[in-house]
Amino acid sequence: MEKPIKLSCRNVWKVYGDSPDRFFDQGAGTVPDPDAHAGGIRESGHIVACGDVSFDVHVGEIFVIMGLSGSGKSTVVRCLSRLVEPTAGEVLLDGEDLLKKNAAELIDIRRHKMGMVFQSFGLLPHLNVIDNIAFPLKLQGLGVAERRQRAQRVIDLVGLTGREKSYPRQLSGGQQQRVGIARSLAVEPDIWFLDEPFSALDPLIRREMQNEFLSIQNQLHKSIVFITHDFLEALRIADRMMIMKDGQIVQMGTPAELIVSPADDYVADFTNDVPVTRVLTARSVVRATDESDRGEGLPEVDEKCCIEDLLPVLAEAPGVRVRAEDGTSLGIATAENVIRALARESTADGR
Repeated sequence: MEKPIKLSCRNVWKVYGDSPDRFFDQGAGTVPDPDAHAGGIRESGHIVACGDVSFDVHVGEIFVIMGLSGSGKSTVVRCLSRLVEPTAGEVLLDGEDLLKKNAAELIDIRRHKMGMVFQSFGLLPHLNVIDNIAFPLKLQGLGVAERRQRAQRVIDLVGLTGREKSYPRQLSGGQQQRVGIARSLAVEPDIWFLDEPFSALDPLIRREMQNEFLSIQNQLHKSIVFITHDFLEALRIADRMMIMKDGQIVQMGTPAELIVSPADDYVADFTNDVPVTRVLTARSVVRATDESDRGEGLPEVDEKCCIEDLLPVLAEAPGVRVRAEDGTSLGIATAENVIRALARESTADGR
């Protein structure tokens, strides 16, 4: 059953230039002039940073937006939070149009319902870890005791216990990013925006932070919009993803759908070098079991665990139990299941 929609982006445009409003019916707010389209707007000398972008984010979903530099992905996420003011369109959070909120209402929504993490850690150098994390709670007007308690809770969640009194200069890049993530979570946001949060980290720390991010999501089930230009990162974390080019959507779907059926050469270029072990998941190799075969004593993995991560576990155990997102058991995956699935994929691809 499809989950409820948390955030809806409808026909959002961001056009830069001398008079971008002239291309839109300001009465309707979301309807471009019949003669206006992205190509025509560009020909007039205006810049279309994002054009007619529409998508939904469901409750508890990780929705990834990706594309090359200049594709418009960061502009979209800034339009969602109104850090950049859209030229036209609607952004609905729990059914309420954020573009109709006044400045005071918008500040309140950002402080209480949105979490934001960017590539730049943005830590306050004169505050230690716990005070950096508690800072947005201070802006909310919470008392010292409550904000310290909530800050400590997310410190424990992101694995920074014991570093509460450390200052940013005393932390590694990965630890600084954990502080940024904890600070955004401290407000207990309804929607979480992350704009290339791990791209400044070296590969090993980046992988570690992806693991930490997925672990946090398994506990909190946040509704997330995640920006990246790295397809392997998107493949690892996305429930669904959207690929952009020149400010517009090229294709949207699950990672597997984009790999199996790319809309054009642009999408195919993202997926060409993706190994099949990163595409197949534990769910795709699971063997259904009955009540007499529960796999007692076997290790357990999430259904979205990719085969690449599953293989080391199977090297140490005869099988693994695969659990669905709701915690129920899907069955057992074995090394034999994996080999058969890889053989099928290789045959299908002609490899």
